[in-house]
Amino acid sequence: MLLQPRYGSASLADVVPSILAHLGVPGTTDRIGFELEGARRICLLVVDGLGAEQLAAHPDDAPFLTSHTSNSITAGFPSTTATSLSSLGTGLPPGEHGIVGYLVSPPGHKRLMNSLKWALQGSSSSDELPPDLVPETFQPTRTSFEHGVASGVGIFHVGPALQNGSGLTRASLRGASFRTSITAGDLVGNVADVLSSPGPTLAYTYFGDLDLVGHVRGPSSDAWRAELRQVDRLAQSLAETVPTDGALVVVSDHGMVEIGDRVDYDASPALRAGVGQLGGEARMRYVYTRKGATSDVYDAWKAELGRSFTVVTKDEAVDNGWFGPAVSQAAYGRIGDLLALAHDRSALVRTDAESIAARLRGHHGSLTSAELLVPALIVRPCH
Repeated sequence: MLLQPRYGSASLADVVPSILAHLGVPGTTDRIGFELEGARRICLLVVDGLGAEQLAAHPDDAPFLTSHTSNSITAGFPSTTATSLSSLGTGLPPGEHGIVGYLVSPPGHKRLMNSLKWALQGSSSSDELPPDLVPETFQPTRTSFEHGVASGVGIFHVGPALQNGSGLTRASLRGASFRTSITAGDLVGNVADVLSSPGPTLAYTYFGDLDLVGHVRGPSSDAWRAELRQVDRLAQSLAETVPTDGALVVVSDHGMVEIGDRVDYDASPALRAGVGQLGGEARMRYVYTRKGATSDVYDAWKAELGRSFTVVTKDEAVDNGWFGPAVSQAAYGRIGDLLALAHDRSALVRTDAESIAARLRGHHGSLTSAELLVPALIVRPCH
């Protein structure tokens, strides 16, 4: 069963505006209903790959996190990191910020763009970005961080060095002062330092190891549960650094599904016929069709994929509200002509073109509850 993102009231796009409302930023409201009254210094921890269902299923491995009541919120669509972090940073649904997936085909380019690496496939780190892919041009809307800073809030981004000045940070998380963290303990120390700043303060921080283990070992593996225990200890350590007028907010960018049935696009002539580029990822594919082939490709994909996938046109996806109530012209141009969303434990992989990703045990991107529902925990200090 596919769910609907709850934009405007209970989605990742609503998290930072809701926090900023409690920090006194004009023009913001608490859309979610966070219990943050009186909080002036707030840490926002983003745990990559921690779905609400996975967290609820493992209380023994996450006793600290599961002891706190969680708001029920959703990621956006697709349920993938680049899109979710962009919704967090801008306060906008994907249809408005325009970062609509992992691999997308920007109009005018012959190669797919990797939104996490912020590069066209096959390009090197030294290659100059085309003007239309410069992050501040690709996503020109003022971020929530920029809004907060302009209103007098001290906003800090605590994360690994690779995030400092990255394309995704420049596009969607710009405006915060960056603090590099080299380990989980260093992350806690940096957050404690910035939360000692006077005045209203927001410390945004990100932890990605759980997602990595989920992809490689699977979200039902012993390794994943061991990593969840590390996340739980990290959250508790952060909570212990929060001052008396502060709070810790814990969210995630998406959940994850352990893959059972793999369909190999590269081995299927029926699926490849009429397709110019295949974007997205294993649980949510963008199909960019050749000129005049959309109808035939739609029929072939419906027949080949059966009940394991929902196949829709771009306009159907937009009309369904999956990208939000509004979709900009720029965002519309980046969405595939067709979309294929996985149900149950299915995945549409590419064993030749994406050989490493094809072997991963955990994937995400679709609109199932395991992928779309994410926790939103509030921890207030006891001292």
